[in-house]
Amino acid sequence: MNQQQSQKVQNPETSIQKTPQMNERDFMNDMLATEKYMTHAYDTALNEASNDAFYQELVAIYKETQDCQRNMYNTMFKNGWYALEPAQQQKMQQAYQQFSGYKNQLPYGAQGQTQ
Repeated sequence: MNQQQSQKVQNPETSIQKTPQMNERDFMNDMLATEKYMTHAYDTALNEASNDAFYQELVAIYKETQDCQRNMYNTMFKNGWYALEPAQQQKMQQAYQQFSGYKNQLPYGAQGQTQ
C-alpha cells in the first residue's frame, strides 16, 4: 500500500472513555448499522409494493429513515468516528471508462449528455 492509499479521510477523533461498556461511539455505530439495514430493507419493499397507498407510506418512512441515517453519519464523521478511504485514481479511471461505454448503449446515446 502506498502513502496515498493508507491516508484516510477523517476528522480529528473526539475522545471518548474506553471501558468494557458501550460508549457513545459504539451506540452511534450500532444505530448507523441498523439504519443502513433498514434503508436497504425499505428499498426492497418499495420495489415490490403492489399497493399505491402502501407504497406512498413506505416512501415517507424510507425518507425519514434515510435522513436519520445521514444525520448519524454526519455526526460520526464530524466527531472523527467514521473514516473514509480515498478513491484510487486508477479505479476512478476504470469506472469512468466502464460507464462511458454504457452511455453509448443508452437510447439517446452519447449525444444525450451534450444537449
